[in-house]
Amino acid sequence: MGDFRSGFVTIVGRPNAGKSTLLNKLVGEKIAIVTHKAQTTRHRIQGIVDTPGIHKPDSQLGRRMMQEVYEALESRDLILLIVDAGAKFGTGDQFALDLVKRAAAPTILLLNKIDLVEKSKLLPLIDSYRQLHDFEEVIPISARKGTGTEELLDAVAGRLPRGPKYFAGDEITDQPLRVLAAEIIREKVLMHLGEEVPYASAVVVEKYEEQPKLVRISAAIYVERDGQKAIVIGKGGSMLKKIGSSARFELEKLTGTKVFLELFVKVAADWRSSKRFVEELDWRKQMEDLGQKSETED
Repeated sequence: MGDFRSGFVTIVGRPNAGKSTLLNKLVGEKIAIVTHKAQTTRHRIQGIVDTPGIHKPDSQLGRRMMQEVYEALESRDLILLIVDAGAKFGTGDQFALDLVKRAAAPTILLLNKIDLVEKSKLLPLIDSYRQLHDFEEVIPISARKGTGTEELLDAVAGRLPRGPKYFAGDEITDQPLRVLAAEIIREKVLMHLGEEVPYASAVVVEKYEEQPKLVRISAAIYVERDGQKAIVIGKGGSMLKKIGSSARFELEKLTGTKVFLELFVKVAADWRSSKRFVEELDWRKQMEDLGQKSETED
């Protein structure tokens, strides 16, 4: 085994603290969706574990997302608590801090977005956080610019136990490409539609076929009302084409091959309150169903 170190690290923080941006920067590939909107991450992403933003849930979807957070905090080797250094400490930050304290795992505090904070305010900020919890280390970073990420990687590696390689050298996540495809499409929905359909959208990849020189993807964008469906489609299908075009461009970068992308918009009334629908969105459940379907066909 030598001196190889491995383990599981959970990134937690409030919505929009910069968790997904940091994860993408650390792995060098885009595997978590990033928008200016809060609560874009819905699933844990394994390896270094990104979690949905810590929040008080008000729907079945919210409860499922927080369950992801609780599960990600169990049996971790290390926790990275990321906070927006420019935002005022509030009840949401206290809630996140309390979760970390209960997890009883070594925790590194990351003060993110330091490029937007006056240098004179940084040391007092570090001191104030050190009084709140016995952090292993406090590291100022800018996830967007990459500032402090080398120091962070050294700090993480130094605190992980000696262990096996959990992933092959070319793997950056345990999530299948069809799941990443759904997340990329959902990111484009959020990006192009502003506040019009903020969190009432979900994406399910219904068909994912890999051919030698082409990947065929058929995906359904679910919304909660007919009015939202009309917005996603746009006049003459213009918005859906825009979403599809930008998603296809990114998917071709991800897969390294040409992508044929077919999008549909479907209505599932109040799906965020439906326990069954929310559970069906879990990618592990989707892969399990696909496995069962494959066995039936064989």
